[in-house]
Amino acid sequence: MIGCTFVRGVSGRERKRVCIGLEIIINPSLLFLDEPTSGLDSTTALKFIELLQDIAEPSSRLFHKFDNLILLGKWSLLYFGKASEAMVYFSSIGCSPLISMNPAEF
Repeated sequence: MIGCTFVRGVSGRERKRVCIGLEIIINPSLLFLDEPTSGLDSTTALKFIELLQDIAEPSSRLFHKFDNLILLGKWSLLYFGKASEAMVYFSSIGCSPLISMNPAEF
């Protein structure tokens, strides 16, 4: 039992895990998480973030559906423009990707 006003049930951390798990199990096309690791111990937080990374593995098919791309790094704008032209731009400034590299992972 998760709990309610009159019955204690599980801890807040366990409740958070269940809520996130319920959202993930329905396989949503988009998942918004607001501070998903708050209240979790460091080991659980790390495992959770690793799980999210596995679930959200970028797909080149998905990347090619984007019209525009904004790429930020170290507090500055690295690229803003058409997603289809991003790899050409990075190649022109000497940042060539490895052969057959997924652009979403570059």
